[in-house]
Amino acid sequence: MGLLIGVGNTKPTFPYDYYYGIEWDSTVANPACTRIGRPELHVALPVQSGMRRCILKDDGTVNYYLHATDSTKRDNGAAANLDGTDGQVMVEIPAHYRKFEVDGTIYRCFISQHALPGFHFVPLSYRSAYEAAIDRTTSSAPKLASVVNLSTAFRGGGNTAAEIAHDADGGSVLGKPATGVSLTNFRAYARRRGAAGRNGAGWNCDVYDIQKTCFWLYFIEYANLNCQAAYNAQPTSEGYKQGGLGAGVTDLVAANITAMTGGTYACIPCGITNSLGNKTGIVTYTMPTEYGATKTTNVPSYRGLENPFGHLWSWTDGVKVNIQSDASGGLSQLYICEDPENFQSNNYDNYQVRGLLPRKEGYVKRVIIGEYGENMPAEVGAASTTYFCDYFYTSIPASGESQRGVFFGGSAANGAFAGFGSAYTANAASSTGTSIGSRLCFIP
Repeated sequence: MGLLIGVGNTKPTFPYDYYYGIEWDSTVANPACTRIGRPELHVALPVQSGMRRCILKDDGTVNYYLHATDSTKRDNGAAANLDGTDGQVMVEIPAHYRKFEVDGTIYRCFISQHALPGFHFVPLSYRSAYEAAIDRTTSSAPKLASVVNLSTAFRGGGNTAAEIAHDADGGSVLGKPATGVSLTNFRAYARRRGAAGRNGAGWNCDVYDIQKTCFWLYFIEYANLNCQAAYNAQPTSEGYKQGGLGAGVTDLVAANITAMTGGTYACIPCGITNSLGNKTGIVTYTMPTEYGATKTTNVPSYRGLENPFGHLWSWTDGVKVNIQSDASGGLSQLYICEDPENFQSNNYDNYQVRGLLPRKEGYVKRVIIGEYGENMPAEVGAASTTYFCDYFYTSIPASGESQRGVFFGGSAANGAFAGFGSAYTANAASSTGTSIGSRLCFIP
């Protein structure tokens, strides 16, 4: 578990208190958290405010940053090119420091821009502004991408014949994210961007440690564990963020989506939130008539991360689960790997056990936390508006052990089950699905 603090203390016992964070009681159902640390930092949000969209080249260098309030422009006002020619559209997540504490049923998460005692370093990283597309310009060597590109080489969904048949109508998946790809292939497609970054393996599909970082940055900013709370653009009287991101696109009907597109759940084009730039907010999107009814939905973006939950599940690397049958040990073990050079789909070499997961599915009541803040569940038994408010899916093998991957976020079909912390652990890394995509990440 995390570091303990003395009874009666309300903050770490060191003289440098330039930090901010949240505190919650794991026995209290209300998802609202208490803001702790320096109040002015909860207004300025210096770490979150450093998140910004950019165009990242394959060598891992920033080509240019995008305009703070309009991603179709560069930060100098000139037109930006988002189709992949200049690089990938990514969100830069600044390096910072983070600490977790557990005191009985009280949990705390702190972040800081400074290397304070007991805090762990969270390195600079990049996560795609959009859900990942696939560049099939070279059909024998597809690459994972984060772009706004309507060409057939970047066709979304699974690029199937049924989907291609909709290229000329409102069900087209041109310009939409990719689905129907296994974790193993998503990893391979990302690595084709080159050997830049950490240990020559910086380019990856969605990465657990980066997903976890975004999870904690969001919840510290909003101090509410219900990310589907109603969207409210206005701060509190103190200047704090309030509300959530709303339901996202989970108010859509799955059967209408797949009938419209030819089978995939990828129904929201990449780049719908470009008008927000780096800001958090929602953009109204009107579904095409092929959806079957006049319907608008709200596409959310958190600090430049479009559809952070609730459109497509996101295959995530650097995390896996060993689920044992009741007769073979009865444990569901969470394994984490921090070095992308060692990501793989075959065994647990170079992975560490970070905790035990529940043996049944349900809404998340308590997360593992530990020293590094694992955001996978330790206990279920909540509801859609209590505790962590997101759903955990799992299944137990009838015999032996089963090595599973993890995808996060939920799809448009998952309704209240979706969210930053919604996780699915019932599939092997070879599995594919029409509701499963990923994101592109880069680790310098």
